[in-house]
Amino acid sequence: MARKIKIPNERLKRFAREEQRRKKDIRNKRKYYLIVCEGEATEPNYFEGLKQDLPNGVLTAYQIDIAGTGRNTQSLVDEALRLQTVYEKNTTRKIDRLWVVFDKDSFTPQDFNGAIQRCHNSDVGCAWSNEAFELWYLLHFQYYENAISRRRYKEMIENHLKPILGNEFRYEKNSEQMYALLKEYGSLDNAIRNAKRLAERFDGRQDYANHNPCTMVYRLIEELTTLTIKD
Repeated sequence: MARKIKIPNERLKRFAREEQRRKKDIRNKRKYYLIVCEGEATEPNYFEGLKQDLPNGVLTAYQIDIAGTGRNTQSLVDEALRLQTVYEKNTTRKIDRLWVVFDKDSFTPQDFNGAIQRCHNSDVGCAWSNEAFELWYLLHFQYYENAISRRRYKEMIENHLKPILGNEFRYEKNSEQMYALLKEYGSLDNAIRNAKRLAERFDGRQDYANHNPCTMVYRLIEELTTLTIKD
C-alpha cells in the first residue's frame, strides 16, 4: 500500500491563498460585455445559447451579461445607460462594451430612428431589426429582400422547420431552443452574409425605420463570435 505524503498545513494554506489571488487577477482582467435587450425572453434566450457555445476560455477572459428589460427604443437606451452606471458602481469595474437589442415593430419612425442615432452618438452598440428580431432567424435559411410584416415571421419560421421537425412544430416566441435549432438546421454564416447583403441595400441612409427588411444583429454576433482569449 502506497504511503500517503502529508503536506504541511502552512503550505496548503499558502497554495489556497495563491490560487485565490490568481482567480481574482483573472476576474479583474476580464473584459465586460453588457447586452441589454428589448424582449424579456426571446433575445436573451438566443444570446444565452450563443454565449454558452463560444470557444473554451472565452468566458474566462470575458464576462458577458445579458439583460431582458421589456423596454423599447428610446426607453431601452435610457435603461441600458442606467444599468451601465449601476453595474459599474456596484462592481467598481468598467463595462468595456455596451449593446442594445431592439426592434422597429409598430413604434414611430421618430422613436426608432432617434434611438439608433443616440446609440451612434454614445458609442453604444445597436443591434436593431426592422421589423422584428425573428428576421435574424429567417436569414439562417434564406435571403429575403421584400418588406416583411412581423405578423408573418411565425408562419415563415415554421415553414422552414416543419419539413425537418414535422408538421406539429410550432414556433414559440420565448423558446429556449431557437439557438440550438438554428445551429442544427440553419446556417449562421448564411445569416451573417444575408444580413450584410440587406444592409448594403440601405448603405448611407439614416431613415432606419424605412429599412425593411434589415437587421444589424449580425454586428453583435460577429463581435461575440470573434472574441479570442488573447484580447
